[in-house]
Amino acid sequence: MAATGPLVVVGDILLDVDVEGTADRRSPDAPVPVVDVTGRTYRPGGAGLAARLAADDSAEVVLIAGFAPDEASERLRALLGPRVRVVALPLHGATVRKERVLATGPWARPGARGDQRGRRALITRIDYGDGRIGTDPLPDDALDALAAARGVLVSDYGRGASAHPHLRAVLKNAAAPVVWDPHPRGAAPVPGMTLVTPNRGEALDQLAAPPTTDTDLCALTRRWGVRAVAVTLGSEGALVCGRHECTRIALPAERRGPDGCDTCGAGDRFATAATAALADGHDLEQAVRRAVYAAADFVARGAAGTVSVTETAVPEPVSVTSWA
Repeated sequence: MAATGPLVVVGDILLDVDVEGTADRRSPDAPVPVVDVTGRTYRPGGAGLAARLAADDSAEVVLIAGFAPDEASERLRALLGPRVRVVALPLHGATVRKERVLATGPWARPGARGDQRGRRALITRIDYGDGRIGTDPLPDDALDALAAARGVLVSDYGRGASAHPHLRAVLKNAAAPVVWDPHPRGAAPVPGMTLVTPNRGEALDQLAAPPTTDTDLCALTRRWGVRAVAVTLGSEGALVCGRHECTRIALPAERRGPDGCDTCGAGDRFATAATAALADGHDLEQAVRRAVYAAADFVARGAAGTVSVTETAVPEPVSVTSWA
């Protein structure tokens, strides 16, 4: 294993947009809030967010992902910044963009009481784009990055990266630890991976019957043929499951965020921290413990909002060639 190599993130990128505003009145057409938009916040999503977060753990980060020739991809490249080296794969279709509409005001939480009224509420989410990574062979610079990697994270967001046949063949023979962050619409993890990191819902969906004990989740490790599975449990921590035994990694109460806090990106932070810890030589239990704490600290600092760029004006979208 190349102990001094880069952390490599490979997967599906998205552009995440938060449309922010106030909801002081309801629509005359339906019992829904009218949101007066005050700004938009942009950040890399999917594997893009994972790569930005990985830069907190490693001096060198490489992102291998599909990029389209469109405005959203150009904005993503700028948001990734100089600390992430991009190896672009062809993306067939438009870049996926997910817009959350968030608002404060009496009609943002019409049933709320007390201090809940002042909190920002998610009104709806709007998705655009149909881009998927094809099956073209990986370029030489992607192969070189994977060969030199000290750790690899597969950040699966269901857009074709995890099913790429050449990538799967390369990962099967990887010398570095490989962490697989799965998605319900993605391909199954490659057998032999070091760690798979589903959340509670994703893990339960893979079981034939609801678990009665923690060790029932070991069935996932055996089914996928991987070294271990870490089931993330939000503020409760995580379960590290080998083939026959599970260890619960609890998050101390004092490190838990308040109810209703934004947890966007916490799963990505967990996966990147676990990858970095394994690359640094920690064992599975140590790596998952570090990841649990890193995800909690990330949420406490403001979650994905810490890697966002805000525009207070609300112009129509324009082509972006640089980002200050």
